[in-house]
Amino acid sequence: MATASRFQAFLNSPVGPKTTHFWGPIANWGFVAAGLVDMQKPPEMISGNMSSAMCIYSALFMRFAWMVQPRNYLLLACHASNETVQLYQLSRWARAQG
Repeated sequence: MATASRFQAFLNSPVGPKTTHFWGPIANWGFVAAGLVDMQKPPEMISGNMSSAMCIYSALFMRFAWMVQPRNYLLLACHASNETVQLYQLSRWARAQG
């Protein structure tokens, strides 16, 4: 019974799957997955402008995830991961530029 009531509490919580606090970060994990897949591509195919834009986007949303109440740790983790991936891609692009 305790497991069922905990699951019910999660479903109805302010950050549960009935809210954008849950589905927004789930959708944004696609950015992280795409960045990880792009690591296999040659650095010449990386767009410096897009990687820079994604870094700025993730930095802004990390701050948002921290400031919103209740704090959205799932969104924060998603954008921290994306920031890491995009900074790595940006470094690969910069090295390829010479």
